[in-house]
Amino acid sequence: MRLGMNELLVVLLIVVIVFGPTQIPKLTRMMGKGVKQFKEGLNEAESEADTKDAAHDAENSQ
Repeated sequence: MRLGMNELLVVLLIVVIVFGPTQIPKLTRMMGKGVKQFKEGLNEAESEADTKDAAHDAENSQ
């Protein structure tokens, strides 16, 4: 599903109506922090999986 320019404008208009122009910077800041935490969690999970894989490989090679 792809959003075109018209759909994005409608969504933006609804956001401005519902939250007001003063709340939008706060919302975008919160969204940015959420995305950052999500990416950090993914990286942490990936590094844990790599560590477990390395330990498993070392265990099997002995």
